[in-house]
Amino acid sequence: MRRILLATVAAVVAVGLIAGSAGAAKHHKSKARGAAAANVTDLRLTPSNAQLAACMPHARVKVTVKSTTDELGFDKFKVRARGLPANTDFTVFLLETAGSPFGAAEYIGDITSNKHGVANNTFRLIVDEAFSSTLVNGQRVRVDLNRVGMWFADPADDDFCPAAPGVNGVTPFDGDNEAGVQAFNSANTQPLPLP
Repeated sequence: MRRILLATVAAVVAVGLIAGSAGAAKHHKSKARGAAAANVTDLRLTPSNAQLAACMPHARVKVTVKSTTDELGFDKFKVRARGLPANTDFTVFLLETAGSPFGAAEYIGDITSNKHGVANNTFRLIVDEAFSSTLVNGQRVRVDLNRVGMWFADPADDDFCPAAPGVNGVTPFDGDNEAGVQAFNSANTQPLPLP
């Protein structure tokens, strides 16, 4: 009887692991205590180009968005990463388009890897309804920001990968207007949910 129970539990766990790994982006309800369940969206960011992927073969970046604006006035945007270059700062943006030329962008914060290449941070902001408003040909236009990108915060931080396009250049994706190339983006996963 005990063997049957253990085999059943192992099978259920295996099915759960297989189902959980299928698909790069997931949107599901979480179980919240005493309140309406929040929607949770998981994204896996990938290196922005093949050269960066080759220079960071073990890099993994997961973004989890817990939609809590209606309950708390903000969503929770959590970034968990490993396999990054050690002791490196990255800037995180919500974007109109994951890859170049990116379109509208909203800077939401930084993550910093430790000496083991691990970085974690949670941002509080409105994600599910994030947008930019700008003038196009004299008309006000709304642009939804439902893609994610991460840049090397310092232009020198991408120098370890000299084959990557744009390395040794400067991009404006940091508060001081000087960042390296885009390191990761959400081009290979589903966009964040629209409002």
